[in-house]
Amino acid sequence: MSDKKRDNQIHTGNTELINIKDLIRGAETVDYALEDILSEFGGDERGTIVPFPGPAAEPAPEEAPEEPAPEEEPAPERDPEPEGEDPDKIVDFPEEESVLSAVVKALSQKADDYADQMFVEAEREDSEEIRRLERLIPGTDQEEEPPTPEYRARLWRREPRVEPPPPDLPPQELAKRYGRGLKGMRVRALLTLLAFVPAAYLALLARTPLPVLPGAEGELGLLVNTVLAGLGILLGADQLFVGLVRLCRGRVGMDTLCALACLFTLVDGIFLTMAAPEAGVVRTPYTAPCLLGVFYLLHGTYHKRCGMRLACRTAAASAEPEIVTLEPEKWNGRDAYCKWTGDTEGFGSQMQMDDGVQRVFRIYCPLLLLGCVLFSLIVSVGMERPDRLFWALSGTCTASAAFGSAVLYGRTFHKVARRLSSSGAALAGWPACAVSRGGGRLILCDKDLFPTGTVTIIGVKIFGDLSAERVIACTATLLRAAGCGLEKPFHDLLRSQGGLMRNASEFIAHEGGGLSATIRGEQVLVGSASFMQLMEVNLPTGLNVKNAVFCAIEGELAGIFALNYALPDAVFPAMALLLRERIGPVLATRDFNLIPAMLQQRFKLAADRMDFPSVERRRELSDPEQTHGNRLVAVLCREGMTPLAEAVAAAKRLRWANRLGAVIMCVGSTVGLLLAYYLISLDAATSLSPLNLLVYLLIWLAPIWFLSGWAHRF
Repeated sequence: MSDKKRDNQIHTGNTELINIKDLIRGAETVDYALEDILSEFGGDERGTIVPFPGPAAEPAPEEAPEEPAPEEEPAPERDPEPEGEDPDKIVDFPEEESVLSAVVKALSQKADDYADQMFVEAEREDSEEIRRLERLIPGTDQEEEPPTPEYRARLWRREPRVEPPPPDLPPQELAKRYGRGLKGMRVRALLTLLAFVPAAYLALLARTPLPVLPGAEGELGLLVNTVLAGLGILLGADQLFVGLVRLCRGRVGMDTLCALACLFTLVDGIFLTMAAPEAGVVRTPYTAPCLLGVFYLLHGTYHKRCGMRLACRTAAASAEPEIVTLEPEKWNGRDAYCKWTGDTEGFGSQMQMDDGVQRVFRIYCPLLLLGCVLFSLIVSVGMERPDRLFWALSGTCTASAAFGSAVLYGRTFHKVARRLSSSGAALAGWPACAVSRGGGRLILCDKDLFPTGTVTIIGVKIFGDLSAERVIACTATLLRAAGCGLEKPFHDLLRSQGGLMRNASEFIAHEGGGLSATIRGEQVLVGSASFMQLMEVNLPTGLNVKNAVFCAIEGELAGIFALNYALPDAVFPAMALLLRERIGPVLATRDFNLIPAMLQQRFKLAADRMDFPSVERRRELSDPEQTHGNRLVAVLCREGMTPLAEAVAAAKRLRWANRLGAVIMCVGSTVGLLLAYYLISLDAATSLSPLNLLVYLLIWLAPIWFLSGWAHRF
């Protein structure tokens, strides 16, 4: 098609369609001038070009006059232009598509059609193979990219202060040490409680219509209170002395405040007894609250020593115990609990460390002690009433010394240790609970779900001319190389046949649920039915075996071993406990039959809430030769899910209960200190009576007593 003919078709408005092939061929050989392109968008006059804003350009030199164009039909009349607009700057919208636009659109459409056809053909070729692989290979969970060190450095995370650990004594020696003096401590606690009875009686005389003994409200009552206060100090001398030693070492605790409260109460009682004949009896010393505080101090310490003794005896019960440690960023960037066979190194050192309640009090109790001293000086010396000094010191220290300081960890740990001892587990002191703040995953291996003896071989079928001993030996050899839980039953079966293990080379664990190796120059495949189909091994028609191990030699099926998996009944409550405590199980199983689909269909376990890594990652997580950290959590003396799940859950609950209880006690002590300061400044001895202070301290003890009895109920 010539250029002249094409121009005639464009300018005369010919509606005949132009062959796209001619346009493409013409576009390859013809160059379009600027005037031809502009003529498509409103004429060939230069007045239709809209100039860009800016300085006016210099006028172009005059060109030679062109031949006059043929006369065209007059354009239809237009509406009058609005005022203020230049008609030369208005560009008419093109009414017809240009040749260049048509070429570009045609080429784009052809490219899109070709791409669509290419993807359709690729999907038609690969869809069947993809569906086959998805059906035969179990799905796995992929780990997220771990955060970079720079990102972790930006996160605010306070690391605990590192202290020199106590000497690592054997659990047997620690158990003997904690068992010494337990009976005497229990007797002293009961005697302190008996001494509290007459002190409470004297505190109730002013508020209740009790029978009054002669002189009970006078000098005799003060003398009895003073004697009882001294008796309480003697009965709890060992624990009160520990509190004073903490004060000398700069590690103030609630036992320090309790010791100071008893001493100041004794001194206050002596001054009141000496001044009673002259000034008359105005108030009563705080003997009853102090005696009850000494009782709970002895009671909590007794429970703590009993729990630690029981935990040490449990840890020493097995010659080859299993250790539970918390590994940092073990799976998917999160800390995970791992169980492995080891020794009790570090257990004795962790048992002797301070518990979490004492660590909180070491930070907060110095502030309370400072407040007691300052407020006592303000209401006595500051108000020119030096006679109030020992009353103020006794009242503020008694109101600040919470009853549950020793009960919270001691009673809670004893109950948890008793619960875990019945299942064969022992927590490694407070550090085992402290590290549980980041534990969100638990690595489970084959023997955790199915201990020894729960998987049995119920049937064997040998194919071809191969001997049963050869097929069993090849299968047992690959299972031993895999290190899965099926090694024991197949080894016993091989011994019953009088066979021996083979030497295998080029061992590979496949993602499809099987194993492969070379034995005496022959390729041996061992795996599930899906793996055999994946490796294109022909299986018998109508085969209906749910759980079995298949063996193929040189691509031909050699044997089928039917298995029976008996999941222990204790696994179901243990798994429910883990999920309830938000501890996600990670299936690091090496048995190719133990996949989430099998656990969910056969045993109705919540497999959708379990992580299932790839085969290489599973072998890495369950490798018995891997290195482990020193964050010791528990020592297990029995295998199975029950001791493992209960130890991990108990550590988290014990930590949560102690942290919450410590906060409650700090709040109660602070409020008690402020109330005591306020009432003493008003000289309101009746409002700050021993009975009122006793009731206040018992009210704050109630939630602590509830938490100490809640942690072991799971």
